[in-house]
Amino acid sequence: MSGTFRETTDIVLASGSPRRREMLAGLGIRFRVEPSLAEEPAPLPGEEPEDYALRMAGMKAAEVAARFPQSVVLAADTVVAIDHHVLGKPVDAADALRMLSLLAGRTHLVVTGCALYVPGREPHHFAAHTDVTMLDPGPEALAAYAATGEPDDKAGAYAIQGQGAFLVRHVEGSYTNVVGLPLARVLEVLLSWGVVVPKDG
Repeated sequence: MSGTFRETTDIVLASGSPRRREMLAGLGIRFRVEPSLAEEPAPLPGEEPEDYALRMAGMKAAEVAARFPQSVVLAADTVVAIDHHVLGKPVDAADALRMLSLLAGRTHLVVTGCALYVPGREPHHFAAHTDVTMLDPGPEALAAYAATGEPDDKAGAYAIQGQGAFLVRHVEGSYTNVVGLPLARVLEVLLSWGVVVPKDG
């Protein structure tokens, strides 16, 4: 596989997200995909979005690391929040429209919690934050987008890398974080721990 980096050990991505898989693979890193079997409970009363994202990422990583104790395990959980309230994924088109209407014309927070398990080390957890400001294209456009089905499995009911890009006025922070993985931050940690190295290194 072409790319800038290579792995020095077995890496497991504890996520079934095709977007996370594509971003990591694009760097040339080889890894296995083993989605976590951990339950994903709702946020606790009063739990901040970052705390929730970190808790979910930690649960996912711990479950997969227990199955693959000799591998480096990377897990991530991305949440969309407005007014400190985590939106989650819509249950249907009507719920997607409700979320999109709530976000329209406003700035919301996208947080990805990441957990990295490396054999022989303490687990490492970190979070990335991005502020996303949305357009308000009107209820008809929002309903039309909700009806496409693209929002169905997306936190906050939109995909910034898909048709949902038309809704986004401004991004402050990591774009890849909004897609689902703060790639630069993840790579920084993997490099610092020697899990990946430059191909010429």
